[in-house]
Amino acid sequence: MPDKVRVRFAPSPTGPLHIGGVRTALFNFLFAKKHGGDFILRIEDTDQHRYVEGAEQYIIDALHWCGIPYDEGPDKEKGFGPYRQSERKHLYKEFALELVKKGKAYYAFDTNAQLDFYRKDHETRGKTFIYNWHNRLKLVNSLSLAPGEVTRRLEENNDYVIRFLSPQDEKLFLKDIIRGDIEIDTNQLDDKVLFKSDGMPTYHLANIVDDHLMQITHVIRGEEWLPSLALHQQLYDAFGWTAPEFAHLPLILKPTGNGKLSKRDGEKLGFPVFPLSWKQSIGYRETGYFPEAVINFLALLGWNPGTEQEFFRLDDLIQAFSLERVHKSGARFDPEKTKWYNQHYLQQKSSAELAILFMPIVLGKVPSLDRKKISYIETVISLIKERATFVSDLWELGDYFFLAPKAYNTADIKKHWKQDTSEIMKRLANSLEGCDNFTSENVENVVKDWVAKQDLSFGKVMAPLRLIIVGEMKGPHLFDIMALIGKEETLTRIQTAIVSIR
Repeated sequence: MPDKVRVRFAPSPTGPLHIGGVRTALFNFLFAKKHGGDFILRIEDTDQHRYVEGAEQYIIDALHWCGIPYDEGPDKEKGFGPYRQSERKHLYKEFALELVKKGKAYYAFDTNAQLDFYRKDHETRGKTFIYNWHNRLKLVNSLSLAPGEVTRRLEENNDYVIRFLSPQDEKLFLKDIIRGDIEIDTNQLDDKVLFKSDGMPTYHLANIVDDHLMQITHVIRGEEWLPSLALHQQLYDAFGWTAPEFAHLPLILKPTGNGKLSKRDGEKLGFPVFPLSWKQSIGYRETGYFPEAVINFLALLGWNPGTEQEFFRLDDLIQAFSLERVHKSGARFDPEKTKWYNQHYLQQKSSAELAILFMPIVLGKVPSLDRKKISYIETVISLIKERATFVSDLWELGDYFFLAPKAYNTADIKKHWKQDTSEIMKRLANSLEGCDNFTSENVENVVKDWVAKQDLSFGKVMAPLRLIIVGEMKGPHLFDIMALIGKEETLTRIQTAIVSIR
């Protein structure tokens, strides 16, 4: 392990940050903090054609909401910036030219039309066109042209790209912390473009140069970048630099386990794939997930602590995390498990915390509610929260604490409201009129005593009474509800139901 671990999360601002990207950021953060290192955010915006306005701020906001703070980034300069590649573009050309001088790269003057011709020609013969050792001397580049011709084209400012000179007939032996030893036949590699004709570097060059200049010690990224490992290792060797250690994370798979999780899967099955909402796509935050729940379930997508433990706060994750326990195979995304995590973290919150979050929902439904009734809301939450997964569920679970039923469940009426129920409820209301101490315990005693004196079954009274108070057969202990809404409201609801239910 180096003296100072430095890792980076380097997304492209081409749209919203996918939940898989959040996991990559999380694993980088956990690894850095586990080893007392730095976590850097770098915005890789060299592809200006795909740049999307607002995407960079979305990435920053998403990391902040998730609670994954970075030590360095576009708004946290620490001496290794700028942290946007578009602000570093003056650096890259000199490194590309250095490789040309070393004989590790070359100028290529082929036009798009010429390359399209070769691609189509190969397709008609059932082959794939690859620009590398087997045809580079037949194409228009500084390897096939006379030195004078190359100089002339450069002096006349002909368009060119700089390509990496991939070796022929060699074996590359690469190492990955997660996947172990990897062997690559260089004859299968193409001569990747490192520097484009528009004066911008490709991802490959900028990525390597920036990682070197920022002293990145470990590159932890998604499995989709594994095919780039051979080129990146060769670039480090070509420059004579020490390469960082690499770790390629497994894919997050669809709920079916077949293929990579996509935005379309979320839209089809009704779950978020983005941390925050983006245009018409709702995010985890807006759905009602707690950031700690999102972090917890993401951490266990592809990583196993080696124990039966399933609930981890961020500090716990930092202590337990290791790249050696990250799986090679993809991790299946389970939308129901994500809800299970959120329910757990909701139950861990105090009623006071939840009341603050629930208050805006209540005020949206009952604008006339006294804002000082926060203690009332806390008590309501304490009675119903065990059945809630999201804060928004609390309204459906407990709306009757704030509003009298406007309708009654038809099936429950049919089952519990008999011919004599209205008369029984009138007599019960008369008994409750005389109850001055309207606490749950006292009201329960009054009702039980009255039922016994009337020689009625408890169910014959309690079921329709719950229907009256709640509107259907749900909710916590009925006498807790009655005590909370109070004597006056309880009697009003009984009188309303007697008139309404036939």
